[in-house]
Amino acid sequence: MSSHAVRTRSRKDRTSLYQEITNKIIAELEAGRVPWVQPWETAAAKASLAMPRNAATQRKYSGINVLILWDAVIERGFSIQNWLTFRQALGLGGHVRKGEAGTTVVYADRFVPDEERTRAERDGDEPNAIPFLKRFTVFNTDQCENLPLELASASAPIPEGLILARVDALIEATGADFRICGDRAYYSPVHDFIRVPRPDAYFEPINWHRTALHELGHWSGHPSRLARDLSGNFGSALYAKEELVAEMASAFVCASLGITPTVRHSDYIGSWLEVLREDNRAIVRAASAASKAADYLLAFRHKIEDFVEISDASDQLHAVRQGIDAG
Repeated sequence: MSSHAVRTRSRKDRTSLYQEITNKIIAELEAGRVPWVQPWETAAAKASLAMPRNAATQRKYSGINVLILWDAVIERGFSIQNWLTFRQALGLGGHVRKGEAGTTVVYADRFVPDEERTRAERDGDEPNAIPFLKRFTVFNTDQCENLPLELASASAPIPEGLILARVDALIEATGADFRICGDRAYYSPVHDFIRVPRPDAYFEPINWHRTALHELGHWSGHPSRLARDLSGNFGSALYAKEELVAEMASAFVCASLGITPTVRHSDYIGSWLEVLREDNRAIVRAASAASKAADYLLAFRHKIEDFVEISDASDQLHAVRQGIDAG
């Protein structure tokens, strides 16, 4: 590749990357947030105030990378300021969990193409170096498993009593890849895992249970389980139908477990109305699918009850887990 082509591509890459970063900062400022004065003392901040660093080399990140990584820590609810590349995690004996999305950081440097070095030697002057930005993807150690103990993130334990024993036991019995972390609840059909924020992130911890059961409702629709169509994009009729199924499935399971149901996604009511107005059988089909999902999930509860009667007492929950482990 000629030096001109290298310079042209480098300028395009830098322009694109600079614009991405700038757009992000503008969005933060327009939302009333100053990226370099993050709300460390609020509930949004799970990690202590510190400079982000590479957990493998112990080098601190600098420049724009500080703002990028601080923003990721706040936005995604990470508990620590330590970061690794995918290969660094492997090199340390651990790995990035399946389905985790990395954070893009940048490295700025300059290089001299061979043609320019040859020209400078011929003309007897200094070669012109070309500045460049290189992208790297890093992962917070919260997103990794099996790292050495001194590098692994230590999230604060969830206060006792915030998760009802009967719900905790049901989640465990399903065998679902259920992750309590981050600041957003969702189910990933592609990677088949559930992520739900900590219960102490909710104004009312009981809402954590409704959210967890909603996401388990989606989980039940995986091709290896009840095989519903989970391919709908946000805003589509198919997406609205699946949300309706998960909402009702959550309500049915909540009622079965003695938890008062509630509407988790009131913003979707408009899209549900559109679906129901277009198809007068949609609610019947959705309720049928929701019942199948609830029955599927509650079947795991009956397996638990073969070991011990479930209650909210922590000693009985411990007995349940011992029974499952023994089996």
